[in-house]
Amino acid sequence: MIIFTVWKAKNQYRGFSFQGHAGYAPEGEDIICAAVSALALNAVNSIEAFTDDFFEQESSADGGYLRMDFPENVSDKTSLLVDSLLLGISNIQAEYGNEYITLTYKEV
Repeated sequence: MIIFTVWKAKNQYRGFSFQGHAGYAPEGEDIICAAVSALALNAVNSIEAFTDDFFEQESSADGGYLRMDFPENVSDKTSLLVDSLLLGISNIQAEYGNEYITLTYKEV
């Protein structure tokens, strides 16, 4: 299962992470893992390319873990990009179910 977590403080994004594998199909054929990875990596790349917001990032070589932290308040652009990412993740969760992916929000 993929566990996708979002941290917020007073309606400001503080970061997000995902870890695990969906287990929907064999490795290399799992469309849920591929979709989550593509959405998350695109969000990271877009925030880096289109904003001046500072962030810290770490990931695993096997693609089963990514974490992005925002130590400072983020711009409206970054908020919109993260909103878009979360729309995609929640749509995947609605389509395929909680047995493959969970989306959790945490107040920090």
